[in-house]
Amino acid sequence: MAGGAIVNARGDGKEYPGNMTLFVFLTCLVAATGGLIFGYDIGISGGVTSMDSFLSKFFPAVFRKEKQDKSTNQYCKFDSQLLTTFTSSLYLAALIASFFASTVTRVFGRKWSMFGGGVTFLIGAALNGAAKNVAMLIVGRILLGIGVGFANQSVPVYLSEMAPAKLRGMLNIGFQLMITIGILAANLINYGTAKIKGGWGWRVSLALAAVPAGIITLGSLFLPDTPNSLIERGHDEKARSMLCKIRGTDDILDEYADLKAASEESKTVRHPWRNIVQLRYRPQLTMAILIPFFQQVTGINVIMFYAPVLFKTLGFGSDASLMSAVITGLVNVFATFVSIFTADKLGRRKLFLQGGVQMIACQVIVGTLIAIKFGTSGEGHLSHTYAGAVVAFICIYVAGFAWSWGPLGWLVPSEIFPLEIRSAGQSITVSVNMLFTFVIAQAFLALLCRLKFGLFYFFGGWVVIMTIFVAFFLPETKGVPIEEMVLVWKGHWFWGRFIADEDIHVGSKLEMTNGKKGGGAAAVASV
Repeated sequence: MAGGAIVNARGDGKEYPGNMTLFVFLTCLVAATGGLIFGYDIGISGGVTSMDSFLSKFFPAVFRKEKQDKSTNQYCKFDSQLLTTFTSSLYLAALIASFFASTVTRVFGRKWSMFGGGVTFLIGAALNGAAKNVAMLIVGRILLGIGVGFANQSVPVYLSEMAPAKLRGMLNIGFQLMITIGILAANLINYGTAKIKGGWGWRVSLALAAVPAGIITLGSLFLPDTPNSLIERGHDEKARSMLCKIRGTDDILDEYADLKAASEESKTVRHPWRNIVQLRYRPQLTMAILIPFFQQVTGINVIMFYAPVLFKTLGFGSDASLMSAVITGLVNVFATFVSIFTADKLGRRKLFLQGGVQMIACQVIVGTLIAIKFGTSGEGHLSHTYAGAVVAFICIYVAGFAWSWGPLGWLVPSEIFPLEIRSAGQSITVSVNMLFTFVIAQAFLALLCRLKFGLFYFFGGWVVIMTIFVAFFLPETKGVPIEEMVLVWKGHWFWGRFIADEDIHVGSKLEMTNGKKGGGAAAVASV
């Protein structure tokens, strides 16, 4: 590798010259707003489906059941497959759209995938706001889903490619921060629109999805392409110029050489979807499937989708249930800042492990508190003090998720793939995420009715499994340049067996050799 890229003493990987520039910060900030559309939808759906005016118009059977005597089973009040189809149809559409987004992202660049996602989401928001029947609602949500699929496929990759390696965690987590802001904004809007007399507040809630869609649609038009994408599409000089601009230095030869080497290697891969199943990509493929799966079975979307419905079911009033959702939304936003400031210092593994332990404890406590009051019969009422305790532990649970599996579930998959399979790998991550978001959204109300308080123990059990998985099988990725990530897998006690020496490009081999000779001390790689 030409020049003198430093392999630091901590073994985190190379340290390329350059620092955070205002240009990088602003571009990453604009790109991260792609998370607003996903977050807004997560927050808005649960609030709208708890509004009487919405239920009476589109789901009258559910509305009549809700108005029955309050002594009916608290676990089964909202069990309607039609209602869950409305909520979860978006995620099935996002799953399918992410595969098409992979091609757009690779062939045309990351920004145009974001633009396409924003435009489609905008049309879906207009349809939902003007909906006259359930069919219109679901078609609108399918369009929203296509928008989410495109945005979630392209934004995390864009952020990871633009950011300097040592600050990649902080900048990439901006996507998750925007998701949490979208959720909070939706909760606040629902709280306000629920008070509108005349029964049309739900239209305002659904139509206002056009605001975050407009932000990412317009913003993406002004975004530059990433150097990785420019090289991948044959614009080498533009890539060199862009790399100088985003790193704030002309000393970019080493990073440019690594990007170029990765691009040359990617050109040998004609069918990324076929290649990704090869043995040498087994570590990345495993993470692309398991990390988004685990992120969903933490049970977080049970809280975020249905927070107003859940709190209402637990005996809170309609206003109180929406306010409780606002509280959890605030906790989600502020706790995400913890990961922004610690992911590049403490590393990904420590946050995963600490957050996992915190979530397990809270799920057991919340499940037990609900069991004591409602038992298996579903009969019972909560005092204000007792209800406050339930909300408090749910908030502690949300905080644990917000600085671990929330942001890192998007960050880690976006930073581990080599260029030749990066778009395909991110599509798998998004599609698995959306598939299990769909499954859980579709099954949650039925599960709550059948498992009752045991639902919290069910998700707690999954958090135990995923925490053990991280402890043994996820290596630390902080500070490692994306194109050198193969060294992390090669050095892992389990994954190293899947990667042959010839699977590592020349520059990485030399770095690995120098690292071994120096016994982990700083070494300078040059050819």
